[in-house]
Amino acid sequence: MTQQFPPATGPQVTLGEVLNGQVIAVTSADQGYGRTISAALARAGASVVLIGNNSETLAATASQLEHAGGHAIPMKADVGVPLDWISAYTRIMEIFGVLHGTVHLADKRAHTEFTSLTENEWMDLFNCNVKSSVAIAQVIRRRQPGSWLTIIGPHLDERGLQVHPQRGALRGLVEQAHTEDLRLNLLLPGRVSSGDDTLDRPLSAAVLALATPGMTHLRGNVMDVPMPPIPKIRALDAYPL
Repeated sequence: MTQQFPPATGPQVTLGEVLNGQVIAVTSADQGYGRTISAALARAGASVVLIGNNSETLAATASQLEHAGGHAIPMKADVGVPLDWISAYTRIMEIFGVLHGTVHLADKRAHTEFTSLTENEWMDLFNCNVKSSVAIAQVIRRRQPGSWLTIIGPHLDERGLQVHPQRGALRGLVEQAHTEDLRLNLLLPGRVSSGDDTLDRPLSAAVLALATPGMTHLRGNVMDVPMPPIPKIRALDAYPL
């Protein structure tokens, strides 16, 4: 059953060093929700491994987090390619000796309507969202079964028939992961990332809650995460005379 994660209300809670000593990898860490989540994990004391395809933006993001007092290292890898993820995992183990958890952004959106979706576009969605999630879970099971995986799935405001088989596949993976003694959870944000840490805080708060060492008993959950609407900027506000 899909649960709904309660929206964050009131002032932001200071987590201090609740994740101190934890090593957590975040995919697509240099953009969208990945950037917001990485910053939240770093503020909570985790050593964050920033994974993505663009080495320059990853390095810039890592520099920003370090400047803010966090600990982050960039690591270029395409997690849609299993060998790339295995290579990244191996490097993480060489550096830290452990990987406590992974936050995987499996929320790539289609840019065309269902009837116009080409086979290549569909396969790109499948590889980025579903195939990569299975591959990451498989490597975790083989190499460090005690590690957890939180998946950020397709946004709830995304329309089009193509999104449903993706959500369904991820739901099945998460709900049945216990059969392999894996700790997986799926978060479905209500909308696309705003690029604003404050507006996107409900999702990062949900990720932090699941990452907390005291919550290791939570697994197999599929949770909707309501998000505040993105303010509409009027033309006169954006371009004042």
